[in-house]
Amino acid sequence: MRVPVPAGWEVHWLDRDPTRCVRFDRHAVYLGRPGPQPDCPARAVGRTEALHIAPDDTARDDTARDDTAPDDTAPDDTAPNDTRPGDTAPDARQRRTGAVRPDRLARFAVPRGPAHETLLRLPEAGVRIHGTYGDDPEELERLLRGTLLTPFWTRAHHPRVPGTAADDPPPGGFVPSLLEEVLPWLQPSGPEPTVPRSDEPRPRKPRAHKPRPHKPRGHKPRPRKPRKRWVRAKGFDTCTAPSLAAMAAWRRSYKVANMYIGGAARACAQPNLNRAWVRGVRRMGYRLIPTYVGLQAPCTRYRQRFAPEDAAEEGRAAARDAVRRARALGIPRRNPVYYDMEVYDHRRAWCSEAVLTFLHHWTKTMRKLGYVPGFYSSAGSGVRDVGGARGMAKPKAVWFAHWDGRTDPYDCPYMPGHWWPPHNRIKQYRGGHRETHGGVTINVDSNMVDGRVY
Repeated sequence: MRVPVPAGWEVHWLDRDPTRCVRFDRHAVYLGRPGPQPDCPARAVGRTEALHIAPDDTARDDTARDDTAPDDTAPDDTAPNDTRPGDTAPDARQRRTGAVRPDRLARFAVPRGPAHETLLRLPEAGVRIHGTYGDDPEELERLLRGTLLTPFWTRAHHPRVPGTAADDPPPGGFVPSLLEEVLPWLQPSGPEPTVPRSDEPRPRKPRAHKPRPHKPRGHKPRPRKPRKRWVRAKGFDTCTAPSLAAMAAWRRSYKVANMYIGGAARACAQPNLNRAWVRGVRRMGYRLIPTYVGLQAPCTRYRQRFAPEDAAEEGRAAARDAVRRARALGIPRRNPVYYDMEVYDHRRAWCSEAVLTFLHHWTKTMRKLGYVPGFYSSAGSGVRDVGGARGMAKPKAVWFAHWDGRTDPYDCPYMPGHWWPPHNRIKQYRGGHRETHGGVTINVDSNMVDGRVY
């Protein structure tokens, strides 16, 4: 497999740098799986052209799947490779079985959608490619169309660590000395489970007898007490969902955590985020703040912005995509999803009006689809604009940033007490910093929650 790397792009081998954060807000190619606890910032917003190439072992292990990522099929699928990734060859190169078209991606079209990303699975190569783009997908499309599949597995050498003069790639063009070696190294490690032949009897496991507990007549099971839809507790947010082990280590210190479920401006990859992760942290007792980082205000500094004339349609599209991703993670109806609208210049009336239009249609569509609309923004821009607006459908819950170090969510000079009354507010009172609990260090923002959570 040969991947053209544009000049100026970074190439990161994640096996040699397991704490490297896979970030889609910078030009880079990431190879392999991230470590269990990548060192990501507390907050990163925005996207540009980037690639993450990883083993496609989702068929073996559903916990390896990011349930918030799209799944696009490359054109002209060929038969999967019949060679086991764990097999060894007497020669340094092992030929693939089955048809391999080197130019299979030559006509691939990146789908235009609200997430600004695509996920390609290449079964004959044993990898999946997660690509993102900023404003226009053309550069990502050119990069993917230039990716060639080769008829051999290269197994002779372990990839070298970039940084020496011999490893420096030529400006633009291909990097065969580096990227042609990615394919064997990316293969899932360990032997595959053996499958019995159809003519061999399958061994049967003896069933253990489990005595049923005695229930007296007239006994009715006690109904499970439903969880409150709001909580008052300390919370944290960080750019990528931590591992389950890290979440367990932090449970004594926090009860609420945020998770970024999608959006065109979601900058960090989410290797841990899937249904199993959501179930696991909720069993620990966590409550979650589902957050969607979509297009930003037209007068913000971020690249992913909606145009004022498109505010209504973009608001509706963002709500539909957020609900689809929430459902993929197992988040049922009547639960909140917060739209992340970062700080913007609220002194520009035309820009504030566009934000209000966007959030009005976000709110109406979320309600229509059965979810509780929330939004995150700076107390001095988005929250002040929405709170003082008239004639718009306002989000039910608010999560606001006011880094004054005070934990009271009702202590904010920009927000009168009648805005979002009790149990609908979350205050982010401290920005990015490192904390250590249970021996695990994470870069987080700090929050006090008296609001809607899942």
